[in-house]
Amino acid sequence: MNTDAVSGAFVPPRPAWGSLLWMVSFTVAWTWLIYSLPVFLESGVPALAVRLMVHGLMALGLWLGLERTDLTPGQRRTTWLAIMVPVTLWAALAWTAAINGVFRTGVSPLPLLPSAIFLPVIIGAPLLLLSKRVGRLLDAMPTTWLVALQFYRVFGSQWLVYWMLGLLPGLWALPAGTGDVLTGLFAVPVAIALATGATEGRRAAMLWNIFGIADLVVAIALGMIISPGPFQLIVSNGPSIGLDGYPNVLTPGFVVPGSILLHALSLRQLIRRSAVSD
Repeated sequence: MNTDAVSGAFVPPRPAWGSLLWMVSFTVAWTWLIYSLPVFLESGVPALAVRLMVHGLMALGLWLGLERTDLTPGQRRTTWLAIMVPVTLWAALAWTAAINGVFRTGVSPLPLLPSAIFLPVIIGAPLLLLSKRVGRLLDAMPTTWLVALQFYRVFGSQWLVYWMLGLLPGLWALPAGTGDVLTGLFAVPVAIALATGATEGRRAAMLWNIFGIADLVVAIALGMIISPGPFQLIVSNGPSIGLDGYPNVLTPGFVVPGSILLHALSLRQLIRRSAVSD
């Protein structure tokens, strides 16, 4: 899938194009900053700031969405805690493990990093996609929220910076970084188009979600076959992929499965809305 598939699915309103220009400008400025000051990226401060920002937006959005439902106050609190407590514990566990080097190759005979990627999806997807209460929440929540939230994917430009600095192989960094940036760039414009309520906007959001998931699947697959370990099939002559150390390991260990679940929830919400409108 390419950008034409996403942008060509609808004729976006002017605010969508304006938001795209702002997103491009922000991404270019951020990429220039971390390229000029790579020590800033390696410090882990940007990773901490972005994770806390996204976590806070998720918590706030979840609460505001629950307030739109017909659930009782007690049911809202229970639902909010049932979602946010596991997510927060998962984030804390992944962060602690990353800082202590638990995910580094050779530390454990078990494939801990692949487990950190797949287990949250395997466990979380059925719970979130089959829950009736989550369905009621999705019906009450604006469809734009879950789409616009993933603007944070533009920070994936860091992989392109690592490649330009000669620290990551292009075989992985170019598709993973480019896919992340495109997903993040189009998040807000697609959300604005979706807000119009037109069928074309919903179609564009569906395509955007599929593109975002495909980007993550490609990044996971390439990462596994070129990283040292039991799944390695390609040995690169250039720099090692080196994504098993802090802070970069937080992306596959926490951000990737979280993003997949957000895409899955958005698709469920869009499908439910389409069924109602039809």
